[in-house]
Amino acid sequence: MIQIRRGTVVEARATGHGTTDLVVEIAGVRAQAISYDATGPVDVGDVVVLNTTAVALGLGTGGAHIVMAVEGREQPGDVSGHAMKLRYTPVQSSVDAIEQTRSDALDEVASLQGMPVIAAGLHSALAPAVVAARAIDPSLRIAYVMTDGAALLMAFSETIPALREAGLLDKTITAGQATGGDIEAISLYGALAAAKAIARADVVVVSMGPGNLGSGSRWGHASIEVAAIVNAVAALEGTPVVVPRISFADARERHRGLSHHTVTALSLALARAQVTLPSLAPERAAEIRDRLQEVARKHDMIEVDLGTAEAALKESPVPLRSMGRSYEDDPDFFRAAAAAGVHAATLARARR
Repeated sequence: MIQIRRGTVVEARATGHGTTDLVVEIAGVRAQAISYDATGPVDVGDVVVLNTTAVALGLGTGGAHIVMAVEGREQPGDVSGHAMKLRYTPVQSSVDAIEQTRSDALDEVASLQGMPVIAAGLHSALAPAVVAARAIDPSLRIAYVMTDGAALLMAFSETIPALREAGLLDKTITAGQATGGDIEAISLYGALAAAKAIARADVVVVSMGPGNLGSGSRWGHASIEVAAIVNAVAALEGTPVVVPRISFADARERHRGLSHHTVTALSLALARAQVTLPSLAPERAAEIRDRLQEVARKHDMIEVDLGTAEAALKESPVPLRSMGRSYEDDPDFFRAAAAAGVHAATLARARR
């Protein structure tokens, strides 16, 4: 069900990356809200229609209401493009899909030719992976593919504009129903082909956007898509590099040490992947190895020395946060993602 309320905008601040942060007043109570540029311009005094569902439920993605429309204002919009995303919803929109506009180039991609592709189960792994890869080789071209496993509008991510502004990320691609990237792709396969043929990437990171959905059950979590990512990369003859979700700060038993999300996804992957592990304290390393036993025969476990990437993480120009925790709070989570970045960069450099 959807909860819809009306509110009046009392504060508005454009972020410069596709959204406007608002303070709205609903029945005398002030609250935070987000308005996407695609909804049209919004300013102080406007009456807005708000989706308040997530905030009402107190969900992790519910820090702010979402503007659905500005009352009394039409949005003519640009209706170019022949591919619809967010199909059959009130916010379906047209895009120029790369598979249509550059089919000549993409149809030539029969293989990724070993290109390393990092598969991560959380959006918060993106920044440390990219920062680490750049620390190994600043000349690499790095592309990011956002799947439709979580947030569907790339503008919701604060990490991506920060990486772009720091000069760390070259191209963004949105796959499936996700939208807002430099390149729009109909499928994950099309996105990977575009990363090679159009973005000319040396390294690709694939993950969902912000807002991972979990349930505490084996099958009920969005991170399970890592299995499908591994399979897609392998089918196109790329090199799948998996970020293990490691945390010794998470109070939840199912995520402490090595998350069950990682184990489940690796157990479902039909293709062989390279699972990168950072150096850990002996007792922690033993715990992670023990958890990986059930999938160790299916995949390659690779220990990675972070080298210069260790310092790069600590000095990252992009904020590192996951589940409300910083690098200082949960260093091994970010070091695990960085290990994938280091390994992928090393593979990419060897391919040149």
